[in-house]
Amino acid sequence: MATTNKVKTIGVLTSGGDAPGMNAAIRAVVRRGLQKGVQMKGILKGYDGLMNEEIIDMTARDVSDTIERGGTILYTARCAEMRTPEGQKRAADVCRKHGIDGLVVIGGDGSFAGAQKLAALGINTVGVPGTIDLDIACTEYTIGFDTAVNTAMEAIDKVRDTSTSHERCSIIEVMGRNAGYIALWCGIANGAEDILLPEKYDYDEQKIINNIIENRRKGKKHHIIVNAEGIGHSTSMARRIEAATGIETRATILGHMQRGGSPTCKDRVYASIMGAYAVDLLLEGKTDRVVAYKNGEYVDYDIDEALSMTKTLPEYQWEIARALSYNYTK
Repeated sequence: MATTNKVKTIGVLTSGGDAPGMNAAIRAVVRRGLQKGVQMKGILKGYDGLMNEEIIDMTARDVSDTIERGGTILYTARCAEMRTPEGQKRAADVCRKHGIDGLVVIGGDGSFAGAQKLAALGINTVGVPGTIDLDIACTEYTIGFDTAVNTAMEAIDKVRDTSTSHERCSIIEVMGRNAGYIALWCGIANGAEDILLPEKYDYDEQKIINNIIENRRKGKKHHIIVNAEGIGHSTSMARRIEAATGIETRATILGHMQRGGSPTCKDRVYASIMGAYAVDLLLEGKTDRVVAYKNGEYVDYDIDEALSMTKTLPEYQWEIARALSYNYTK
């Protein structure tokens, strides 16, 4: 969709869960906009801050020394009001009041749904995918996933060390909401004996118990289970497994540590390119778009099209994860 007027002022906000690399994207949006002669405004606390007119002017200096920082310098918040027609109209009115005729929204599907509504109300919007969950269907990369999965991988390596020392079974729960991408990647990277994904788990706990017993019989000193957040209940699962096997079983829930920390090089670079790309789209007269990374290229989709897509777990990756598991070796 094309905009009707030349964009003169661009606002940027981060919405939903924070993700490492969001600051790199903010920095790129601000500096690319300033380079192109556009006035830049930062909107604090996502859509909630937009409703409350928490809007600041941004200069190149304001985003200096931020690319290496985790979290988001603009802060973020949930906003139930943005799900209502009244809230959406109010947000659009605030944009117009402050002269914001272009808006870059960094977040996930929920954030894009808000951007979609604003576009329908005449505010030129572009979404940038920022979520550690990698659950946005139109893109193969989302800001923060690489850092989050590396953080989880390093933590699981440490848990394995102590699990081996005590000859334990360890269940490590990773984030991802209802998507299993972090769990799948960690399962492969950490050499887990079992990987429990929302997309694949059949809730046959006896099968896991049998695996643990058989592996111990073969001389295996530890058993690592990577459990996705979408399955959860790791602590109660650990109690049941210990009762059934007689093997000490501990649950470790990594939680929000996966959202923090200095972003990896990949998250800094990809986020920077996506942020600049979003500004370029607005200045080309485009609106109601989502930036994506597909087949090695940065592309964009109509928001309606992006939100209608469904994402499925890569079957080949899952097959390889199973093949490399100790349970499937001869």
